[in-house]
Amino acid sequence: MPTSFKALAELSEKLEATTKRLAMVDLVADFLKNLEPLEVEPAISMLLGRAFPKWSPRTLEVSWATLSDIIKRITGVEWNVFSEAFRKTGDVGSATKIVFEESKVKRQATLFERTLTVMEIRRSLESIAEISGYGSREKKERLIESLLSLASPLEAKYLIRIFISGMRTGFYEGLMEQAVSKAFQVPLETVQKASMTLGDIGEVAAVAKTEGKEGLAKINFKVFRPVSLMLAQIANGIAEALKEHEGKAAFEYKLDGARVQIHKLGVDVRIFSRRLTDVTESLPEIVEMTRKNVGGKEAILEGEVIAVDANGNPIPFQHLMRRFRRVHAIEDMTEKLPVKLYLFDILYFNGEGLITLPYLRRRQILAENAGEIPLTKQLITDKAEEAERFLKEAIDAGHEGLMAKKLDSPYTPGIRGKRWLKIKPVLEPLDLVIVAAEYGYGRRREWLSDYYLAARDAETGEFLTVGKTFKGLTDVEFAEMTGRLKELAVKKEHGRVVVVPKIVVEVTYNEIQKSPKYECGMALRFARINRIRYDKAPEEADTIQKVREIYERQFLKKGRYKSE
Repeated sequence: MPTSFKALAELSEKLEATTKRLAMVDLVADFLKNLEPLEVEPAISMLLGRAFPKWSPRTLEVSWATLSDIIKRITGVEWNVFSEAFRKTGDVGSATKIVFEESKVKRQATLFERTLTVMEIRRSLESIAEISGYGSREKKERLIESLLSLASPLEAKYLIRIFISGMRTGFYEGLMEQAVSKAFQVPLETVQKASMTLGDIGEVAAVAKTEGKEGLAKINFKVFRPVSLMLAQIANGIAEALKEHEGKAAFEYKLDGARVQIHKLGVDVRIFSRRLTDVTESLPEIVEMTRKNVGGKEAILEGEVIAVDANGNPIPFQHLMRRFRRVHAIEDMTEKLPVKLYLFDILYFNGEGLITLPYLRRRQILAENAGEIPLTKQLITDKAEEAERFLKEAIDAGHEGLMAKKLDSPYTPGIRGKRWLKIKPVLEPLDLVIVAAEYGYGRRREWLSDYYLAARDAETGEFLTVGKTFKGLTDVEFAEMTGRLKELAVKKEHGRVVVVPKIVVEVTYNEIQKSPKYECGMALRFARINRIRYDKAPEEADTIQKVREIYERQFLKKGRYKSE
């Protein structure tokens, strides 16, 4: 019997109300046991907030503006009802459920026409993703409206969450691996290894249900199926990295570029971004370079693409992103914004998965098969002084810092650990003033916790916004800050509370970028509040002139984009 979407929504509701992880795993395992084989992957993807498998290039391309218009049409409620529901819940899915319940009388006639099934939802999502070209928005709206018109308030809540890619139940991929292991009586280690290799726990579960442990043991990498990336933690310096790696590590330049995963099968080459999106068309020179240089018939490689100026100096990350977003007039962009590839790892070669091999062995295989493509510059040492000099060399060359890699480390897709560590000098912090704030999401929904940060113009005394952040404060500080900001509130506009510029905070950041988003023309990248400067008055905040000075100072070591 087909599994209803209502059953999946009810399970999600139970997960959201549960904090005990073992209980969550048990609930999902029981649900998975009763699914038909074809339902396993779609159901797992939906439970994890995805419309499609992780590797799938399909996207829904549906904005919140479109969804909100549809909700208004279906329910007929005044939008202030939705706004109030959102203010109370901090979640668009929960707010949708509330307004659907408000319009229950109007919609009773359609609620019982037919039961929505998991597979029907998947087919509808596929149809929505396939629509493109002229009139696509209207066509998508009609499909979504017909789908939501058949949904109960609870089903609508989770449909909306799938559309915006976030189930908010606290049930993440690691717990799903445990549930799959329990449901289909397969060792957890086997499930985890298969998930790392195949890149999608939903498809792993489908194999586990039909073929069991034996089927999972046969799983190998598939070229053109992107693999989740191994992730690094941050180290406070060289000494910490050496200590974590038992006294000796491979230090490599950390480039200010975009991480890519390159797949090669014969002469066919495809390139995937950090988010596993296919960006092949945007990087034709990298495709050609791979064809000419990489040995073997099959390979999955990892590297970093950086933008460079005419002298080969790295250009700031923000300009590189123009290449990744561009799919038209590529030839012009390859001349205007050239890129360079550096390789640093190899996951698969000629039918053999390499992720369990020690890092040094993988690096050796990579070097033997990379042709003339350069590898990231590397220093293997147990001496802190040598590594410190290497770090300075990387910074002086315009790069971000260093990566420290444990010599015997395997490649662990999708896992952030200490086998790889990032070492980056931090730019001097800025004392900035909060000029506006917004209510947060989830557990932060009751607090004004998204802050607009501004620097003072020394010439006019005006405060100019240079960034926004919700990071750095504790829950206690969020609550205290909300009280202070409410007292300073001047007006509310589009969900934003504008305040008198009184509160000064110390802010750390990764970089200062050129940006049209703010009037000053600059923006902080990865801003984070380090502490509240109770001891400083707004007049003592850092100036926009200082921000510009730091921005310009970056180009003593970095290249500059041609239009600057």
